[in-house]
Amino acid sequence: MSFLPTSVKEVRLLGWDCIDVIIVSGDAYIDHPSFGSAVIARTLENIGLRVAIIPQPNWQDDLRDFKKLGCPRLFFGVTSGCMDSMVNHYTANRRLRSDDAYTAGGLHGFRPDRAAVIYSKILKSIYPNTPVILGGIEASLRRATHYDYWENRLMPSILTDSGADLLVYGMGEIAITEIAEKIKTGKNIYDTKQIAYLGELPNNAEIQVLRSHEDCIKKSECFFENAKIMEKFALERGNKKCLVQSVNDKTLIINAPYPQMTEPEIDKSFDFPYTRLPHPRYEKRGEIPAYEMIKNSITTHRGCFGGCSFCAITAHQGKFIASRSENSIINEVKILTKIPSFKGNISDLGGPSANMYKMGGNNKLQCEKCNRPSCLFPKICDNLNTNHKIMNELYKKVAEINGVKKIFIGSGVRYDILLHAPNEEIKKENQIYTENLILHHTSGRLKLAPEHTENEVLKAMRKPPFEVYKNFLLLFQKICDKHNLKTKIVPYLISSHPNCTLQDMQNLTRTLRDLQIFPEQVQDFTPTPMTISTAFFYMSSRDKNFLPFTETDPKEKLKQKDAFFG
Repeated sequence: MSFLPTSVKEVRLLGWDCIDVIIVSGDAYIDHPSFGSAVIARTLENIGLRVAIIPQPNWQDDLRDFKKLGCPRLFFGVTSGCMDSMVNHYTANRRLRSDDAYTAGGLHGFRPDRAAVIYSKILKSIYPNTPVILGGIEASLRRATHYDYWENRLMPSILTDSGADLLVYGMGEIAITEIAEKIKTGKNIYDTKQIAYLGELPNNAEIQVLRSHEDCIKKSECFFENAKIMEKFALERGNKKCLVQSVNDKTLIINAPYPQMTEPEIDKSFDFPYTRLPHPRYEKRGEIPAYEMIKNSITTHRGCFGGCSFCAITAHQGKFIASRSENSIINEVKILTKIPSFKGNISDLGGPSANMYKMGGNNKLQCEKCNRPSCLFPKICDNLNTNHKIMNELYKKVAEINGVKKIFIGSGVRYDILLHAPNEEIKKENQIYTENLILHHTSGRLKLAPEHTENEVLKAMRKPPFEVYKNFLLLFQKICDKHNLKTKIVPYLISSHPNCTLQDMQNLTRTLRDLQIFPEQVQDFTPTPMTISTAFFYMSSRDKNFLPFTETDPKEKLKQKDAFFG
């Protein structure tokens, strides 16, 4: 296994006389399946293309980093990295962060604000005739009119400012493969699913019209209407419609998404020959915090059917779960155990929500017709199979692999699914999972996310009532007492979310103290593009009478957070 080239010297050592695709990324180059630029690069390499990566290019000098590898034969791929660059750079109170977890040494300043736009503009100025294709979370969630918290205004599709030829939204392996093949053969790239572009609407296309960007600016209700349409559109995997929006004098077209990845498709993505290491260029620059956090972790699935209103996972990865096969996961664990730095502890075996592996509807046809944004709210869907048996078996098999000492579950766990027991078999398996989780898969601190204690706030979040969390606490304490454990629960909490008042935060503090729970921190709600909670925030910032109430004043938001420590 070897790294993909990042310099002229490395390209020459490979004996290449040209490069087919160059990927420009705001992250340091880590050849690991948890990092999008590596995944897309390996995907393109797998179809026989010569792929190079330019990680964290300097955008403030003579632009030599953008020129050093020359012009690729097919296209440039551009991503801000694993995080939206604005979320990466600024706190919820719009203060500049002093570090960057995706940079060697954790240093700040190696990527610009709105990196996807900056990189794309530079590439288009140097290579105007070479396609530039955007991807990653920043481009994905800014594909249409969106509220930008840092500018405090609605902004048009990222395509209008970047000058890029198109963007791939969501998980992009299938789309980027199809696009590359079409560019190679001179076919039309704009009839690919799961892309957005500015152009002419195809003949006979099935469309759904969004309110124009200009209408959204004039009337906030139009933006809110679009937000609901976009959320529903993200749920309808495999449909044939495309969304159309007028943006200034142009037409934005968002093609329908692919169906959720099949097991062979997602296995293929994780089975590429990753080195699982940062590129050697960083050896003298210090550790990369994001890599240190995930280097001993294994992803089992993508997607989340929780549908929390403040979370963009559904918009990006999808509502339905795309799970890897047991063999693919076990093979990756075996590879991990052979890495010299691995000491036997798997830091995480999970996904966006750890205990959704292989879960889905019993009746798949019913799922295809369903447009509920959440399978868990306002109550767990009767069609959802919440049996944890497959996960129990997987954990057991992974634990038996030579070289594995301990499996930690670092991803969030949905406790409401664990408590859901429509029959005795599921009740038994879920109890086994819960007990094993507490006994064997935590480091003495179990991370759970009730997010709040007040039910009206939880409703706005699309989270279960706090009573469900209290029921889990009883079960948790019962298991701890049974085994004489001192394990503690660490709750994740959010302040100033839509429908949350200062009084609600004061109530939260009292409730947790009464339960002898002493959380360490609370996250102030940050409005990020393409979530319903952000749409509520924007509406409230323009209309103080809009319900549910949402605190939009920065000083008042800070008071809510401070109430947590009062």
